[in-house]
Amino acid sequence: MMTKLKIKSGDIVRVIAGDHKGSEGKVVRVYREKNKAVVEGVNMVSKHTKPSAKSPQGGIVKKEAPIHVSNLALVDAKTKETTKVGYRTEGDKKVRFSKKSNQVI
Repeated sequence: MMTKLKIKSGDIVRVIAGDHKGSEGKVVRVYREKNKAVVEGVNMVSKHTKPSAKSPQGGIVKKEAPIHVSNLALVDAKTKETTKVGYRTEGDKKVRFSKKSNQVI
């Protein structure tokens, strides 16, 4: 079952739990079916690659691994603090807003 996530790609988030607690980054990709997101520079893993036409050298490549959405909190652009996300309708549009600053995200 796919759930509605409050984090979208392009958001700035902070890791609030786990090994990478405290680090911030931009969401690159969101996997709704797994409730995970890939964050720039967070949860880096070493992947061993065989030599191929694309990378003739092969070797070890560092890349970001998905991190569970429950370990992420959205960073408010105005206050630079983590905030919860709320939804409201403005006119005929549904918008996300920061619960701390009440600003539309």
